[in-house]
Amino acid sequence: MLAIIGGSGLYSLDELRQPTPLAIQTPWGTPSDTLTRGFWGGREVLFIARHARDHRVPPHRINYRANIWALREAGARQIVAVAAVGGIAPECSPGMLVVPDQLIDYTSGREATFFDGTDSKVVHVDFTEPYDASLRKALAGGCRRLGMPFVEGGVYGCTNGPRLETAAEIARMARDGCTLVGMTGMPEAVLARELGLPYACLAVVANAAAGLASSSQSVSIEAIMATLARSITDVRRLLAEVCAATPTEQG
Repeated sequence: MLAIIGGSGLYSLDELRQPTPLAIQTPWGTPSDTLTRGFWGGREVLFIARHARDHRVPPHRINYRANIWALREAGARQIVAVAAVGGIAPECSPGMLVVPDQLIDYTSGREATFFDGTDSKVVHVDFTEPYDASLRKALAGGCRRLGMPFVEGGVYGCTNGPRLETAAEIARMARDGCTLVGMTGMPEAVLARELGLPYACLAVVANAAAGLASSSQSVSIEAIMATLARSITDVRRLLAEVCAATPTEQG
């Protein structure tokens, strides 16, 4: 079963047939919102809105552990996480879809592991490649079949939020090799890895990052929301294509 995590601008999947709400409690507390299970393109799909359906949960307050645990308990076997981001690299312009292959974690103070010592054992997971290659290939293949412009590969730099970054912070992140900046990519990705769930990010560039291009003087929240409103249509088309594709078509 494929799980889809909706980020800013993607708060529901009205395309799901036979939608069933699932209220799941976890050892880590309550997820951001009720899960929805249904069918899309012949595939069984789970959905959760990362920030809740009314966008009430800020990125640093998201219960990432509860969200990932609940998806696994509901039957998820792989996760595509949609995330609104800022573009750092020139090719990551507003409106572009990006399938990153690496990340850098700049967050602090978040509950970032299921193995926090309460079970009297230490567990280390390999995180060399944070995003699943097969899921990334499926997303890229869907973009190609649809003739949809996208960027394959990139480095997602994750900050705490909810404030946007300074121009100096973005310049530092660019020197570090980041091509995107967002606030929700971690610990979501590593928690999925700890539970053995293949995970990939579908990033939607909502704006140029602080100090760059159209954001050289300031970042317009109004422009961000307008870009997301337009781009989510492409996200839905791509997700529908991925759900409809057979495994042999996903390359």
